[in-house]
Amino acid sequence: MFSAVLLAIGIALLLLAVWLWRRSGLPLGRVIYSDPHTWQSNARTFVSQRYGLVGRPDYLVRTPRGVVPVEVKNTPAPSQPHPSHVMQLAAYCLLLEETYGAPPYGILRYADRQFAVDYTPALREALLNTLQAMRAALATAHAERSHHEPARCFRCGYRDLCDQALA
Repeated sequence: MFSAVLLAIGIALLLLAVWLWRRSGLPLGRVIYSDPHTWQSNARTFVSQRYGLVGRPDYLVRTPRGVVPVEVKNTPAPSQPHPSHVMQLAAYCLLLEETYGAPPYGILRYADRQFAVDYTPALREALLNTLQAMRAALATAHAERSHHEPARCFRCGYRDLCDQALA
């Protein structure tokens, strides 16, 4: 009788663990990194001297297909991921290339849905073109900024230098 109760408790705990993992939006695998603003203290910043890029994904999960970056957004999911979010995820993929090899995909996890984004040669090229265009715009001081979201302008690291900053 006692064995049956322990077995039932074990099965219940296993089912609860699987349910919680699925709810987290992380792929099956081992979490090997998380940003300090999440649940685990790990201050590693990924740096690519080659591409002049620095970043911290929210999570890295080691899966059978490779290391996968996960970016968590606390807003409801759009019908398709925002292009800026896809580029942010692609930047994490590019950063991971130097340490773990190119990831097969990345995950954008919104509050109510997630998207798996394949890290393809076309996405990598689009990211490199975007980085080049951004650097060219900054070098010529002709960067056009979007001011549809005043809160983003207020938090921007270039706000003090920007001639287009909102009041």
